Amino acid sequence: MKKSILLVAIALFGFTTVSAQEYVMFGAKGGVNFSSFYGDGVPAFTDHKGRTSFHLGLVAEIPMSERFSIQPEVLYSGQGYDLATIRDGSNVEYQLEYINVPVIAKFYVFEGLALEAGPQVGFLVSSEIDYDPSSFNDDNSVDLDEDQFNKTDFSLALGASYKLRGGLFVNGRYNIGLREVYDESIGAEAKHSVVQLGLGFMF
Repeated sequence: MKKSILLVAIALFGFTTVSAQEYVMFGAKGGVNFSSFYGDGVPAFTDHKGRTSFHLGLVAEIPMSERFSIQPEVLYSGQGYDLATIRDGSNVEYQLEYINVPVIAKFYVFEGLALEAGPQVGFLVSSEIDYDPSSFNDDNSVDLDEDQFNKTDFSLALGASYKLRGGLFVNGRYNIGLREVYDESIGAEAKHSVVQLGLGFMF
């Protein structure tokens, strides 16, 4: 699985260097995730609290015309939701970690401001329940059986970004899951729902 993810990342960014001529821009981005599940099969997914985590990774923007660009990305993304809130205010988190590869179409409404949309494929790299997410102590987490999950996730990304002069940019995005999180043998209908707010820099 890790080799497959690495090959996808190498192919993705290798393609940009070959095909994008001298105008391609590379950068890095990161930010906060507000993630949850949605689905008709499990009522609890409609009213639980979301998990707050982060995303971090690399981006490349390939201009196709004055107003239109393609932006492939490779991101580490923390997803899942809060299982419960304990009396002392701490959370128990259901944590699923992915390497996500979105390929975003960007349409510039005017200089700096772009609307974004595109498909995203995700590769599950970790699944656990953390009884003390505010601590970095691994003794507080329990690994989940990865066989109960689909190892590959598909989402649709929708959002907007604003690029400042000098390379700095901000963006907001909603990733709506298109594939069930769980394997069909589990019998639970649940898909990812992730709001991302990010900050990045193009070199």
